[in-house]
Amino acid sequence: MALMVSVSGIRGIFGSHLTPQNLVSFTAAYGTWLSGGTVVVGRDSRTTGQICEDIVCATLQSTGCNVIKTGIVPTPTVAMGVLRHQADGGIILTASHNPEQWNALKLLNSKSEFLDAEEGRQVLEIAEKETFTFVGFDRIGTVTEETTLPDYHIKKILELPYIDRELIRKMRFKVAVDAVNGAGSEILPALLRELGAEVHAIHCTPNGIFPHNPEPLPEHLTEICGFVRNKNCDLGFVTDPDADRLAVVDENGTLFGEEYTQVAAFDLMLSKREGDTATNLSSSRAADDISARYGRACHRSAVGEINVVKAMQEKGAIIGGEGNGGVINPDLHPGRDAMVGAAMILQLLAERRQKASEYRNSLPNYEMVKQKVKLEDLGVDADELLVKVAEQFSGEKVNRTDGVKIDFEEGWVHFRKSNTEPIVRVYSEASDSDKAGKLAAGVLDLIR
Repeated sequence: MALMVSVSGIRGIFGSHLTPQNLVSFTAAYGTWLSGGTVVVGRDSRTTGQICEDIVCATLQSTGCNVIKTGIVPTPTVAMGVLRHQADGGIILTASHNPEQWNALKLLNSKSEFLDAEEGRQVLEIAEKETFTFVGFDRIGTVTEETTLPDYHIKKILELPYIDRELIRKMRFKVAVDAVNGAGSEILPALLRELGAEVHAIHCTPNGIFPHNPEPLPEHLTEICGFVRNKNCDLGFVTDPDADRLAVVDENGTLFGEEYTQVAAFDLMLSKREGDTATNLSSSRAADDISARYGRACHRSAVGEINVVKAMQEKGAIIGGEGNGGVINPDLHPGRDAMVGAAMILQLLAERRQKASEYRNSLPNYEMVKQKVKLEDLGVDADELLVKVAEQFSGEKVNRTDGVKIDFEEGWVHFRKSNTEPIVRVYSEASDSDKAGKLAAGVLDLIR
């Protein structure tokens, strides 16, 4: 697998494709693009994090940037740091849900947003042309260590007007946490204890040694499900290595499904405020259903966190997210945040005096099937395939914002080309997985 380069940063296996040289190149491009200023730098717990951090901080200094170094903190905590310090940008060293051997740069702007397409293009152009601006010895930037950001992040969550700390404390929730030994290992249990929860933690040592595949998918979470049952917990929370995604387990050790993390957050926020919601095209129809319960619209964007954020800003949405367990609460910062997602879910359960399973059963239920189709099997290139899909189903509700999404009465199918592989991703959803699979198969059969 080669180095993966996108507008939001670079990602690769350290020592193979992610090297000190390309870390310097992309960081220097970013520092040059900023023309100096202050940059908040944080990292997840990967064993390569410290060496990458040293390289990134020194390179930023060489471009005249002052660095606020946070050490091991979640991606959303770095985002909070950019706002707290009114910084010019932020860099998070994390490969998100990728295995331990990977690392990456994620880049934030002064609004604490991931770079949009144009901002990212400018940085990539500087890197490609190597038009870096390095400063002289008398203008190199400084490095300041910041150790209080996790406490600040927790404080700002507890100050949200719809988080009733005392109400939650009265419930005395027993909560299991699996942070996969990542950046959420300390901050999430600390937040839960502030909310009066009895925390039962597994894999909450931030050493970067992931005890299981770190992507919070059902097949990777059997241990936490059993742990919740064995400890008689009220629910369980699971984060990915940089703690921007949240999966939920009910008291029976049954997974909510990542799609329903944002649905629960939407439900709480819509009960407090007037406004619409936003998510991406590949997220569950349950997001539309919960929004409709309050007479509100759920706006859809192209897949990608920054695309959802832009849709939220354009439509004035009060809450957003992605179906991968991402809750985007603009009252804190414009990005996914597992910690605020956990607090919002506890608030919801406390207000409604419901067990986690009872609440999940109150929601509309859908199942999603995710497939990959090799283009060589279809004999067409990706763009040609998407045109054919749109033409074949022109009589249905078709959205071409990001690939092709076809909305049927009984469900939907979404085709998107991969930027890294010669495949097309095919997501489908219906009331059960069999129906979802048949929807996608029907579309593929017609194309063939």
